[in-house]
Amino acid sequence: MRKPLAVLSLLAATTLALAGCGTTSVASPTDSAAPAASAECAKDSTTTATGPVSVTDALGRTVKLDKPAERVAVLEWQQVEDALSLCVTPVAVADAAGYRQWDKAETLPEGVKDVGTRQEPNLDALFQTKPDLVVVEAKTRDDAIIGQLEKYGVPVLVTIGADAKDPVKQLLATFDLIAQASGRTERAEVVTTEMKSHLAEAKKTLAAAKPESTDFVYFDGWVDGGTVSLRPFGTGSLIGAIGGELGLTNVWKGETDPAYGLGSTDIEGMTTVGSATLLYTGTDDPDSGSFITAAEKNPAWASIPAVKEKRTHAFPTGIWTFGGPRSAEKIADAYVAAFTR
Repeated sequence: MRKPLAVLSLLAATTLALAGCGTTSVASPTDSAAPAASAECAKDSTTTATGPVSVTDALGRTVKLDKPAERVAVLEWQQVEDALSLCVTPVAVADAAGYRQWDKAETLPEGVKDVGTRQEPNLDALFQTKPDLVVVEAKTRDDAIIGQLEKYGVPVLVTIGADAKDPVKQLLATFDLIAQASGRTERAEVVTTEMKSHLAEAKKTLAAAKPESTDFVYFDGWVDGGTVSLRPFGTGSLIGAIGGELGLTNVWKGETDPAYGLGSTDIEGMTTVGSATLLYTGTDDPDSGSFITAAEKNPAWASIPAVKEKRTHAFPTGIWTFGGPRSAEKIADAYVAAFTR
């Protein structure tokens, strides 16, 4: 199961998480094989700011640039999606293949340099792409990746992956940071407005549909040695928060982590959620067998009301549950599809 890096660290420490013009391309004029802009960005008419940039990042660090960043390297998938939504094609990303599988909200063009895993990026390969800004995710100023990157003399913009106190607000804060650093704040306003309108329309659609119950639990999971582990997304998760904004009720009450709002349970634990509709990731994890197929072999699974009544629905593939504004729109669409069947 692919997890945000903060959750990978959490799993190691606890058992809790058992998670200018709008046709901008970052390629310089001398790059003969620059990745093409998306169709949406090819039509974008928003402008790119000019002049020096001074941004206070998520850790309170001041990042100064002589001009808005154009050649941006990005080491986390939410921020890759954010850059693409801003019509800034990264020169380098971590785990490009993984991004293309797990986050289809924005298409990563072929030709973007893959610089290794999100956990251990190849910094030599990264800096061969000559970035003028590197966007990372970190929790403290002492995070090793910050010092490693700064040794190369390139500005580093630090973002925070999530905040269970207000996941949507944190999503937009990260998006805005990248927009400021790249001079794409005008584009960011357009995307943010579109996201808010999209969620509002989804809420209206669900209200008009008048589903018999609005209760749900969303989860993902994995199989290890024949044991099925499930990871419910609490109200502090992005998935949970968007469901709440649409008028749905997340009934998972178990303990969750303070950043991503993720919990931990097993099949028996899922029998405690009453008649709630069960929703889960539809993206196949290459590192694990199907947790749903494995769950179906357990009699406890068959006893769950939603399973008996065929109210278990997979979200479409490629919805990154820790993504940016475009992922939020995809999440809203998936809720609508599940509750208007």
